[in-house]
Amino acid sequence: MESTLISLGVETFKIALELALPGLLVGMFLGLAVSIFQATTQINEMTLSFIPKIIGVVIVIILTMPWMLNSMNDFATKVFNMIPSFVQ
Repeated sequence: MESTLISLGVETFKIALELALPGLLVGMFLGLAVSIFQATTQINEMTLSFIPKIIGVVIVIILTMPWMLNSMNDFATKVFNMIPSFVQ
């Protein structure tokens, strides 16, 4: 029983990391690219760093939404199917 709950907790963190990773990676790389651009051109506009990251992350979330929904649906189905074994 304890090992099942621990493995379920570990799998929860793995799924959360998998779902967050595409948006975080795109935000990180776009932030790096904008920082390099700002350092090269010496433009220190604050909004210049936020807008490309926001747009990039939104686009990635829209493109990966079907995969994210399938992953969450599979995990939720697995958890709901495990409920009877927890009640005993």
